[in-house]
Amino acid sequence: MSDTEDSKREDGDSLGLERWRMTGSVLIEALPYILSYDNKTVVVKYGGNAMDDEGARHFAQDIVLMKLTGINPVVVHGGGPQIGAMLKKLSIPSSFIDGLRVTDAATMEVVEMVLAGTINKQIVSFINRAGGRAIGLSGKDGNLIIASKMERTKTDPATGKTTVVDLGFVGEPEKVDAEVLRTFFNSDLIPVVAPVGVGRDGETYNINADTVAGAVAGAVAAERMVLLTDVPGVLDREGKLIPKLTASEARRLIADGTISGGMIPKVETAIYAVELGVKAAVILDGRIPHVLLLELFTEHGAGTLVCKG
Repeated sequence: MSDTEDSKREDGDSLGLERWRMTGSVLIEALPYILSYDNKTVVVKYGGNAMDDEGARHFAQDIVLMKLTGINPVVVHGGGPQIGAMLKKLSIPSSFIDGLRVTDAATMEVVEMVLAGTINKQIVSFINRAGGRAIGLSGKDGNLIIASKMERTKTDPATGKTTVVDLGFVGEPEKVDAEVLRTFFNSDLIPVVAPVGVGRDGETYNINADTVAGAVAGAVAAERMVLLTDVPGVLDREGKLIPKLTASEARRLIADGTISGGMIPKVETAIYAVELGVKAAVILDGRIPHVLLLELFTEHGAGTLVCKG
């Protein structure tokens, strides 16, 4: 072997050794966080906008690693874009009021088919392919989510008259049976929950996935609730990330317009969760590969953390 070849080999060995050292440092940094989450529950809301194949693969790997390190992960997923695409394909008209899809009987059939069927099983499949054992549920299974019809009113600013807005089969969680989910915590199964609930008279309800995640997190006394979205987190007026907020601070930012648009319901869900007893809720950019692991197992975390106060 020539001197040049020897030099190349030594350089390669040095680079390999440095990578190993970096890997070792990362694992050592993660250790105290892994220990602190042992046997704790983390509820993760996975949105329909983040469900491309590569993102789903990274997400599934994170969930499997969480389970293997002693965390009890519960996945709650949405699927708005996929529902919209299927309604369009079937020529079923769709409309929204205050960001909520008006859900008549025909729309409800599609919602349940897409959420509890196609999307739920896709996520289950990704987790299983990553080495986990996931099981798909909807809120109807085991009466996991008892729901009631959501009531909305609108006030005419000109006349002051208030009218009831009928959203159809749109519901909100009335009760979450935590014992249904706890049966999985003592096994190697990972529950994946579609946000479809059942009424006390057997009606099927379409429920906002963020709201379901908050209700589930509160019911199981989760250590963390994580909302994966398509922005870095809550931003201030200069566009800079706000790393931590109390519930009262978050309310003030909503009131003064700093938090606006689609971020409002996510922050309200985070507030709702911590007021139900969840230790903290985190809003993360789900487009970042392995962002769940960065949040849970590193010193700096990621996104915006909302805590009670």
